[in-house]
Amino acid sequence: MAPQPDHSIIAELEDAVRTGSPAERVETLRQVTNLFLHDGSRLSEEQVKIFDDVMCLLISRVESRARGEFGKRLAPLAFAPQRVVHQLAWDDEIAVAGDVLAHSSRLGTGTLVEIARKKGQDHLLAISGRTDLPEAVTDVIIDRGESNVIRKLATNAGARFSEAGYSGIVSRAEADDELTEILGLRIDLPVKFLRDLLRRASDAVRAKLAAIASPKLREEIKRVLQSILGDADEDTSSARDFGGVEKFIKLKKELNELDDAAVFLFAEAGKFDEVIVSLAVLNDAPTEMMARLLEGPRADLILIPCRSARLNWPSVESILRNRPMPAPINAQTLALAQRDYRKLSMETAHRTVRFWQLHNKIAK
Repeated sequence: MAPQPDHSIIAELEDAVRTGSPAERVETLRQVTNLFLHDGSRLSEEQVKIFDDVMCLLISRVESRARGEFGKRLAPLAFAPQRVVHQLAWDDEIAVAGDVLAHSSRLGTGTLVEIARKKGQDHLLAISGRTDLPEAVTDVIIDRGESNVIRKLATNAGARFSEAGYSGIVSRAEADDELTEILGLRIDLPVKFLRDLLRRASDAVRAKLAAIASPKLREEIKRVLQSILGDADEDTSSARDFGGVEKFIKLKKELNELDDAAVFLFAEAGKFDEVIVSLAVLNDAPTEMMARLLEGPRADLILIPCRSARLNWPSVESILRNRPMPAPINAQTLALAQRDYRKLSMETAHRTVRFWQLHNKIAK
């Protein structure tokens, strides 16, 4: 027969909760924890519920240091009382919530998603290290996490990513060589995202990845890099002549007719040579560079010259919806683009375009 909870302990708990001093409550909580750790795996669900109810009352009445010690002891237990674990996981203080968020198997996907949406970066960092992270959780972390969180997530072999998650985390690597290296060494990174990652990586990062990767991954990296170089040669050999369109667009600028409304009408009419040259002129940037950007696979990069050119969102949306691509942009990507466009400052957009011009290249 499973052992029964000691009735003297229950009486002490009642006294501690109602009238005990902080020190008495901490000591009683410690005793209950010891009892549960000793017999918890043999208790029935009803008996565990008794502990759960009492522990929830106690942890709400003790200082954070005691709650943190309690969470550290309960976090590894597969039979830990679920309500207590959830209460600890939602604690605002990471010293209390951290061990439970990082290790407790009693937290379901729904709970982790909600905590990831509502809590701060320390909580996201703790969740990012869990041994098993489903796509629903990693999607939220990628959307909200800062650089140190994203790097920890990228190093976690137990983290799984959706298509949108892979796209988002690869996009985050654009200005982060360390993250690029981490992602480049993930054996589960699909080839299309590895290709996107390597396109934007510096030569130094590419060389380092090729040097430190496993033999199998090294061959894949070399194959992708050779393909990228082949695409670059093809792009160079098939450069288009925008001469006539450039004369027309520059004339519109001289007449003060090259504005947001003009670009919107070009995009709606499917006149993408005109859209390309308009963005090039408005940004004082090379037309070929703008053509590679608008005709490339990365919808998010298009936002930068559009913001720098002071386009309104309807014009940007029309460009994204109507540009000639094998598949139309989906609603999720478009919604993400609108959110990012609101966040993107004019100053950041100007600086990025200037940087592209300075180096005479653009990440595709």
